[in-house]
Amino acid sequence: MGIEEKLPSGVLLTSVEKLAGYVRKNSLWPATFGLACCAIEMMASGGARYDLARFGMEVFRASPRQADLMIVAGRVSQKMAPVLRQIYDQMPNPKWVIAMGVCASSGGMFNNYAIVQGVDHVVPVDMYLPGCPPRPEMLIDAILGIHEKIQDTKLGKQRERQMISQEAVALEAPTLRQQLGLRTVLDLRAGEAPAVELPVVESQVVPR
Repeated sequence: MGIEEKLPSGVLLTSVEKLAGYVRKNSLWPATFGLACCAIEMMASGGARYDLARFGMEVFRASPRQADLMIVAGRVSQKMAPVLRQIYDQMPNPKWVIAMGVCASSGGMFNNYAIVQGVDHVVPVDMYLPGCPPRPEMLIDAILGIHEKIQDTKLGKQRERQMISQEAVALEAPTLRQQLGLRTVLDLRAGEAPAVELPVVESQVVPR
């Protein structure tokens, strides 16, 4: 039984965008780029138990010029950020980025001056993957989400319109600090009081 038996009269009609998206999503080559403990889970996803080769992604390329998917697995330090950006710039278009783990997504537990608080400050991120560290099944699910996004990618002028609309939505979205109700040092210096309400506790005298 082949696919020709499932087609009506042996004819399949589709668009060039759908065909290009189908080819792209089934031929992703990730870049070999592991930074911390999340990289161990990324390596496990390519092993025999989880078998990332089922989705045409078993080839982790050591050269960024042969890769089109960057999996940022782990925390990104301030010293590693320029290297990360250089590798991203060397990857050919179209390319996609997955922020694997809470450290790559938002800095995680490393809320200090040495760690970048989210890799989206350095490169554009297409998929955020939570967890510390996320399991290989979660990484595969995120990759399948990237596949759906690639399948719906437009071409030509429609791609330009799609990018403009996505950028407009991203600019209107609240930042992570605004979502959490945090205030930066610059906000405090400008005289804006932090939006923190302290609970009022009534003192009770316990009789002896």
